[in-house]
Parts: sequence; structure tokens; C-alpha cells
Amino acid sequence: MTFLLAATAWGHVGSPDVFFEGKAGPYPVFVTIRPPVVIPGVAEVELRTSAIDIDTIRITPLPLTGEGAKFAPTPDKAVRSKADAQFFTGSLWMMATGSWQVRVQVQGARGAGELSVPVPAMASRTRGMDSVIASILVGLMVLLSVGLISIIGAAVRESQLEPGVEAGPERRRRARIGMLVSTVVVLGLLYLGNLWWGSEASAYDRYVYKPIEMSAGVEMGERLVLRLRDPGWISSRLLDDFIPDHNHLMHLYVIRLPEMERVWHLHPEMAASGVFEQKLPPMPAGRYQLFADVVHKSGFPETMTAEVELPPVEGRPLEGDDSTGSGPMQKDANFAGAVAVLPDGNRMVWDRDPQGYEAKKASLFRFRVEDPNGKSATGMELYMGMMGHAAFVRADRSVFAHVHPSGSVPMAALGLLSNSPHAGHAGGDGLPAEVSFPYGFPRPGAYRIFVQIKRAGKVETGVFDVAVQ
Repeated sequence: MTFLLAATAWGHVGSPDVFFEGKAGPYPVFVTIRPPVVIPGVAEVELRTSAIDIDTIRITPLPLTGEGAKFAPTPDKAVRSKADAQFFTGSLWMMATGSWQVRVQVQGARGAGELSVPVPAMASRTRGMDSVIASILVGLMVLLSVGLISIIGAAVRESQLEPGVEAGPERRRRARIGMLVSTVVVLGLLYLGNLWWGSEASAYDRYVYKPIEMSAGVEMGERLVLRLRDPGWISSRLLDDFIPDHNHLMHLYVIRLPEMERVWHLHPEMAASGVFEQKLPPMPAGRYQLFADVVHKSGFPETMTAEVELPPVEGRPLEGDDSTGSGPMQKDANFAGAVAVLPDGNRMVWDRDPQGYEAKKASLFRFRVEDPNGKSATGMELYMGMMGHAAFVRADRSVFAHVHPSGSVPMAALGLLSNSPHAGHAGGDGLPAEVSFPYGFPRPGAYRIFVQIKRAGKVETGVFDVAVQ
């Protein structure tokens, strides 16, 4: 068995922000949510709409499921930008780890509308204290400690003297003893306080999110085996409580390294608790990066990562929703390119923003499929219930996001909001030959985008590169 264990990360590796495009009644809304990095913490919410007749937008945080989802707190009013009347911002407290939702209520000339966006909330790190505040607090601690010792010394030396009478040698000696004893007591209290603080910090460190670890290996020449291990985060996390997302328990992206010129989108099946298996298609020997998406029954998404060294795999032809695609080697990346030629002779065109792309700025990534003459392609079909799927991957693989036309929210989590699974529609020539994905790059750098559509019964992949400022 060939095997290599690699780093792990939580859902949408290195890309924690949530992006969602939908409709609140008649009003189109593009929602960006930046979850807190500590819990309890504040989530930042940005809302953009193309509607010009919106009066107010109110936002509310509440659990995704359970009794808490039935009793919403008083909503907060989002603030309209003075520079842009179609842009609103707000902030919300998220008080506990788990699956949350942000409920968006819109009121305008066409009445009221509402939508909800699932948000995974967890402490991703321990936030350090600001150095200025720390210096002030240390100074106050020293001042109070010295003041307390001085007060005790003065009380022992002078508390029983008549006004105007100076303390004698015996009282000054007792005062020094009192100050020495109080110094020992104060230092002891500070030591015990530091132990308590360290204990609380250690307890919170255990509360910080620890991703599921995944190892990968090949058995019997063509069977990929993924084994999950819980490093111990929260007692309620399981390794076999996953729910179908687009009819699959796991979505696995396999990217050939180091040039990232080949990608496979596979769907391993659960063989046992914490074990998934996939019969591989023909694949050349080499090193591969794995990104595996799952969704727990609570609606909480996770992404596991690993690397695996594969021998030559003869494999079996792809079937069902499994697909593959190829593009230029990373060393030959065209960071200004907007056209990817597809295997059937058609081409995928990216309507790039002429101003370029910046980190932390939400955008709508639009792609259209054309025939060789530049006309819209026909025969478009839904791929797993969607017009397309996209994977945004940073060149160093520190960022990975599997995005749908509705955004980065798993469809399984959206299904929990309505208590029904996400349903697709029949394909055909009536479907448009274009697809868009709401997303925002979390950090600057070089990225590769894999865009998958389905046409005439075949899944095809366009590969694009972009340098994010």
C-alpha cells in the first residue's frame, strides 16, 4: 500500500468566509459572512443587492436546526452605505460552536422577503491580547499591588497613633514585617491567578477547532482507501453521521502535483465508520493532493486534506458523476487568460473583471460555453443538480474552496433549512450556456480555478489562472 499523511484543515481550506447569492422574496441579495475566529465572537455581514427599491434589511443569528431555530432573537438592522445605496453591512454575535444561520429579512416597495444562509461557527485560534492593553493592565496590576502593600504597611505603623505622633522603632519594625507578609500574600495571589488564567487558556485551546485527520492509501492496485481520525475536538463529533450533498456523502478532488494540470472530481463511498473507498480511474504514477468534503447531519461542513503517492493505476473508466479534466501546467499558467478550450472543441470563456481581483473582496465569477464560432453552446445539462461546480485552489494548496452557483454553502446544509433535500431539474436545450459563482479570495497569490459543466452527457472542465492582489 502506498501511503502519505499530510496536513488537515476544516471546511473550505484556508477560506473561512461564507458567500451566498439568492433571493429574499423578490429581492436578489449577495451575502458575504465573515465568521468570528473566536467563540463567542462577532460575525461581520455584508449584503449587496441589485434592487433599488429596498427600504431596510434586518439580520438575525440563530442555530441552523433544533428548538433554537424556532425562536429568533430581535433582529439587528443592517446599515446602508452612504457611498453605495445598494450595499449594507452589519455584525452579529455567535455565542456557541456549531451550525448557525444568518436570517436576512428584506423590506421594500414590493413587500417583504426572507432568506437564510448557513454558517459554520467555531474558534479557529486563540486571540492574543493587544500589546497596548496588556501594558496598561500590567501597569495597573503593579500599581494596585504596590498600593495594597503600602496601605497595609501604613495601617500597621500609624493606625493606632494619636494625630501628630510619629511612629517609634517598634511600630516601624512591625510595619516592615506586615509589608513583607503582605508582599508574600500578594505574590501568592498573583501566582495563583496566573495558574487559573493558564488553566482557562489551556481549556480554551482544547476548544479551538481541530480538523478531522485523513490518511490515504491504495490497495489492490486501484482502490483508494481514505481513513478518517478524530484528533479530539468536541465530544459530539462523529465519523459516520454524514448526510448526502448532491446525492454523495463525500466529494473528493484529486489534483496532480506539482503542476496541478490534472484534476479528478470523485465520490468515494463509506465502507465503514470513518472509512471511505473509491475505485480509481486510469491515472499516471505520481504525487496527488486530496481535498475531501463532507457534511455532518447538523449541517456542519468539513474538508479533510492529504497527499498520496500513486503507482501507475490502470483503473476503470469513469462512471456516474465522477469526472476529470486537464489544463496547462502551472509553470505555463496564463494569468490573463480568459478562454479554455474544451475536449469537444467548444470553449469556456471567463468574463474577467477588467480591474482584476483583490483579496477579501467578494466577486461574481461568470463563465459561458461557446461553440467554435462564438455562439452559445446547446445541450447543456445539470451536473449533480447544478449548472456547474468550481474549485478555487491556491498554487501552494493552502486555500481550497468548492463553490456552487449559489455560493460556498453546502447544498446539504441549505436542505436542512427547508427540511427537504436540494432538488435538481431536468436538463436540455432550455438551460443557459453560462454559469456564475459567488466567491472572494481570502489571501493574495496565484490561484487556479477548475470549472465543471455538463453538456451532451459529458462533464467538461475549464481551467483558469488568476493572480490575486
